[in-house]
Amino acid sequence: MSAGTLYGVGVGPGDPELVTLKAARLIRSADVVAYPVNGAGHSFARRIVADVVSPDADHLPITVPMKVERGPAQCAYDDAAEQISMHLRRGKNVVFLCEGDPFFFGSYMYIHQRVCGSYECEVVPGVTSLTACAAELGRPLAARNEVLKVLPGPLGEDELLRELRFCQSAAIIKVGRHFEKIRRVLRQCGLADSAWIVEAATNPGQKIIALEAVAEGEKPYFSTILVYSGGENW
Repeated sequence: MSAGTLYGVGVGPGDPELVTLKAARLIRSADVVAYPVNGAGHSFARRIVADVVSPDADHLPITVPMKVERGPAQCAYDDAAEQISMHLRRGKNVVFLCEGDPFFFGSYMYIHQRVCGSYECEVVPGVTSLTACAAELGRPLAARNEVLKVLPGPLGEDELLRELRFCQSAAIIKVGRHFEKIRRVLRQCGLADSAWIVEAATNPGQKIIALEAVAEGEKPYFSTILVYSGGENW
């Protein structure tokens, strides 16, 4: 019996119609569908493609602890990689559902690193939160020779300040509980009035709001902040 193939499939930011044709085809034909779940057993990635998954497919939910420490998550990925490898050894094809794009801050990358040396793996790109947010806001991320910076919100305040002082265009991700720190830095750089937040992009609860319109104490989760300070005339 030949071994199965692992597919890391991007399912996009939330709108089921943004799932690619290739991703949908692979999901429908998968023997095993794996996906990350939170502590309550819910999976956003699984919900996006709920109407695509075959009723005959086996499900492999993977709980990854959302902690600052790397250890618990690393153990979870080790265990998930072993479970996936077991199915691959039995000749089953496994599709791992990943929000957005698998190789853009996607959870699949940690599985890929552990499995690709032993089994065939294929990555299927998906619509990223960045491009989805830009489309919903109706504004380009960057143009011509402008430099776009992608900055994770958990970066330290000094590092964010260094990166934003001289940026033309920036996308700040993983905002959540770091929102007030990020806004403070943007104000120091004089960029707060040029920043917009897209929350839950392409999902039913989507919100688009100017950064300075967010009330003090609010923490927009599942959000991306888009900042533009360049001089390109679009």
